[in-house]
Amino acid sequence: MKKIFSALSFTKRFFLYFLLTGGALIMVMPFIWMVFTSLKTPEQVFIWPPKLFPTELHWENFKTVLSRINFTRYTLNTLKIALIVTASQLFTCSLSGYAFARLRFPGREALFIAYLATMMIPFQATMIPNFILMRVLGLVDTHTGLILPSLTSAFGTFLMRQFFLTFPSELEDAAKLDGCNPLYFYWRILLPLAKPILATLAVMTFQGTWNDFLWPLIMISNPVKRTLQVGLSYLISPYATDWPILMAGAIMTLLPIIILFFFAQNYFVQSVKMTGIKG
Repeated sequence: MKKIFSALSFTKRFFLYFLLTGGALIMVMPFIWMVFTSLKTPEQVFIWPPKLFPTELHWENFKTVLSRINFTRYTLNTLKIALIVTASQLFTCSLSGYAFARLRFPGREALFIAYLATMMIPFQATMIPNFILMRVLGLVDTHTGLILPSLTSAFGTFLMRQFFLTFPSELEDAAKLDGCNPLYFYWRILLPLAKPILATLAVMTFQGTWNDFLWPLIMISNPVKRTLQVGLSYLISPYATDWPILMAGAIMTLLPIIILFFFAQNYFVQSVKMTGIKG
């Protein structure tokens, strides 16, 4: 009987791993196709039947990207904006998450629900009001205008609140007995223990800012101040697109995000386990 259950368990695991492997291949296949497309010539992209592997590797496509657009300048602009937004959200979201999780004040739950409700408002609905506000402040065509609306986020606050709720109240009571005020407890006790969730929020915020296209496209008109995603769009011609060059630029844009996630993946998994947002 044990052998039968063992065989059934092995069969279930086999099919589960088979389905997971198949799903992973399906999701990674567009990326693999993009990598090999970046090494082809325009003629090889449209041959029929399609071929995944190029007959000859054209590494010069990556050099062509650097010559067609000011890739270095766009990368530095995007890096500056992404780092400032990420650092700001780590600070503001951790503070507000701590307040909603550990402090007691009138209307806390109602305020938190109203704050979360803003997540249901699409960016397209707030895009025009934000642009008008930035124009009134004289921040159109500036990096400050890109950064200011993203200094905090409702999702980041929710993520930090869920994490801070996992700490027992006894920890806070012990800190109070030792003379800790709420700010000291937040800075010296909670934040050092919140490295996994801070790393997760940093990766998600950095990725979202790095890949942002619509808001920089609206706000920035000076070519020197463009971000990377807007700069890549200039590789697309109204009449024809050199797809290998465009794919090469997309890969160069993805590399920093892949490297960042590679170093922070352990923190990312830990935070999902601890925040209570797992399925």
